Amino acid sequence: MNFDELSPAERLIAEQAILNLRTLNNACDMAADGTVLAIAETLAVQQGRELTRKTLQMSIDAQVETVQKKVRPPGCASVE
Repeated sequence: MNFDELSPAERLIAEQAILNLRTLNNACDMAADGTVLAIAETLAVQQGRELTRKTLQMSIDAQVETVQKKVRPPGCASVE
């Protein structure tokens, strides 16, 4: 994958995934013995939900923007 070819939205999601991994690694490094798996699973699920929410929101926003561009501005009439 060529990261230079990513759209701004794709780059934002990729950056968020990297930050999630770093946060997860840091949490695991700081976790007490015997708690690493539980902490990692909890954090991964939370981060996954948030990343999914952000991705969905960006996709829906793009769809709304596309539809709004297709809709004629108020007051425009077709000349037929």
